[in-house]
Amino acid sequence: MATIESYVNQSGKRYMVRYRKPDRTQTMKRGFRTKRDAEAFAATVEVSKLRGEYIDPTLARATVAELGPGWLNRKRQLKPSSFRPLEIAWRLHVEPVWGKQSISEIVHSDVQAWVTGLTVGDAKAKPPVKGKAAATVIRAYGVLAAILDEAVRDRRLPVNPARGVELPRRKKKPHVYLSHDDVSRLADVSKYPTLVRVLAYCGFRWGEAVALRVKDVDPIKRRIRIEQNAVRVDGKIHVGTPKGHERRTVPYPRFLSKAIDEACHKKHSDDLVFPGVAGYYMRPPHTGKNRVSWMDAAVQAAKVPRVTPHDLRHSAASFAVSAGANVKAVQRMLGHSSAAMTLDVYAELFDDDLDAVAIALDAAVSK
Repeated sequence: MATIESYVNQSGKRYMVRYRKPDRTQTMKRGFRTKRDAEAFAATVEVSKLRGEYIDPTLARATVAELGPGWLNRKRQLKPSSFRPLEIAWRLHVEPVWGKQSISEIVHSDVQAWVTGLTVGDAKAKPPVKGKAAATVIRAYGVLAAILDEAVRDRRLPVNPARGVELPRRKKKPHVYLSHDDVSRLADVSKYPTLVRVLAYCGFRWGEAVALRVKDVDPIKRRIRIEQNAVRVDGKIHVGTPKGHERRTVPYPRFLSKAIDEACHKKHSDDLVFPGVAGYYMRPPHTGKNRVSWMDAAVQAAKVPRVTPHDLRHSAASFAVSAGANVKAVQRMLGHSSAAMTLDVYAELFDDDLDAVAIALDAAVSK
């Protein structure tokens, strides 16, 4: 049980509470003006210990800078392409603002003000600071909130003051869909015509396409196994499993057979189907300063809507739905984690299904 003692300092008579923490070590809290305040605190401590809700004040004094690196290090199990954005968000947006602050001093309103400031920027600053994209703000907030979540689980905080903050909404970028004629013209003037067609009709991510090896292609069944993903992070190519660690098999149409066979001709089974320089993984066609990528050049020459290799994946989804594929088939082709995700991303492609529902209901009522 806690004990209460009085003492005298320059401000007069005060009270202290001595008590044992759940680990049986003794501690105290001083500075209570009245014995009643000290008794109330002692009662609160005993109740929190009985409920398993006790928070050690010394642990709550830890700063965000002390806890952040450990949390970030535990995220290294993620793919490099997933870990890198977290590291950037911590280094640029979280640590500079919250690093020196004790986690027990963080309040909900301060977190909301920080999120709002990141979103709208500061026009009065010199030079003015522009607001960040919604994805950047949400990622930075997510890092801080996750660190504080871990503090709650470690019994450093009773609740997470960051939860419940209003976040900016991400603006969904409209998908660009090419027609079959667009894809044909784009491929014909491209430096890599077969790669363009495979992206547009198989729905591979860029990293999946450039990581394809000859042994992944089954020309008899016209199937391609997606086993790896080659992603560029910080100028280096990192090879791992596909997104979500989900390997899959995707069919390809008969009209691509000859081109894919030629891409695999006279190659070893472990050779890349679409190699880059010196047989290494092809780098994505990014446009640099005073530089036009092969993809941009092909888009301009073919006079098609501006697209990236990833936009060709959208076209593949469109072609599949137009050909009568249901949402489950499109999900498997694209490698989405669920059919719900496919619907979230490509809901507009299934408008005809909604029309079919209305027509069926109309027919049923008419009978």
